[in-house]
Amino acid sequence: MILTSDPGAAYRAHQGEIDQAIKTVLESGWYVLGENVTAFEQEFANWCGVDFGVGVASGTDAISLALRALDIVPGDEVITVSHTAVPTVAAVEAIGAVPVLADVDADTYTLDPDQLSGLLSARTKAILPVHLYGHPCDMQTISAFANGHGLAVVEDCAQAHGATIDGQKVGGFSDVACFSLFPTKNLGGIGDGGIVVTNDSLIADKLRRLRQYGWDRPQHSIQTGLCSRLDELQAAILRVKLRYLDDDIKRRQEIADIYNQAFSQYQLELPVVRSGCTHSYHLYVVQSSRREALRGFLEQREIISGIHYPQPVHTQPAYAGRLATGTMAITDKISPLILSLPLYPQMSAGDIESVVSAVSEFFG
Repeated sequence: MILTSDPGAAYRAHQGEIDQAIKTVLESGWYVLGENVTAFEQEFANWCGVDFGVGVASGTDAISLALRALDIVPGDEVITVSHTAVPTVAAVEAIGAVPVLADVDADTYTLDPDQLSGLLSARTKAILPVHLYGHPCDMQTISAFANGHGLAVVEDCAQAHGATIDGQKVGGFSDVACFSLFPTKNLGGIGDGGIVVTNDSLIADKLRRLRQYGWDRPQHSIQTGLCSRLDELQAAILRVKLRYLDDDIKRRQEIADIYNQAFSQYQLELPVVRSGCTHSYHLYVVQSSRREALRGFLEQREIISGIHYPQPVHTQPAYAGRLATGTMAITDKISPLILSLPLYPQMSAGDIESVVSAVSEFFG
């Protein structure tokens, strides 16, 4: 069976090193906020091209804590997108802030900057663009708008480790940026995890306090905080996998190129890469008016596709009718059409050929 993504394969690819890293942590007797977390935070920040990293318990917590570090308070509005994973919006509401949902660009599925002016209000305090599927948002336009209106910018990079704009990795285009380290991500642990990166030392200090009860020193809270810590085991595993991340992303791009060439003749809308950007292909997402038939055809051949995401946030029961939204023409249009085909670095040549052959057979 060929899965949409396969975190088990990522473990097996580096099993010896990961097992040794786990063993070293277990034998050390230090399991929370130890030397592996500290080292991973700096190594990942360096990899992103920023100054500071702060490990937390999940990508969702990363967003919530980042907003708090920027002094976003209950009642403040944060503009983000409806076409995203629910955690993006849930993280905003978790701190009492109010999500305001924008539509996405038809080509890249990322926040449409043209919607920002229509969603701006006196309560707007931040913009939370989502680099979806591995493609960057139009950060130059978003940042210019934010600067012009005194707004903070928080990048949701959960799906875009390694994507670039003009040669610079995402994560460095904002006040603070948030990454998920969930097992299926481009860089994923074996369990939940997240990290926040920034170039601002004061924000980094605040994040370190917020993730651990607001402590400025052990057992001394100078503000309210959470328990949201990246543990030593995950950090040790991530340090191993980080060493191979550039190669993994290159392999994702190679597989995407194979798909692009093979599928260009069929009735599929293929991923678009904006000029000056690189796509890190967390997911390979196509559009098809025959999505359900294609999905079933692939499953019969033990090829598992996915839908990211089948229902926009603004239509989900927990959120429908109570969040301010912009025009959702693109989001509503693509939801019944999008399909994620299998793509992960450990796919064999045979796996790739099986996907290509099955799609070709369906459209042939």
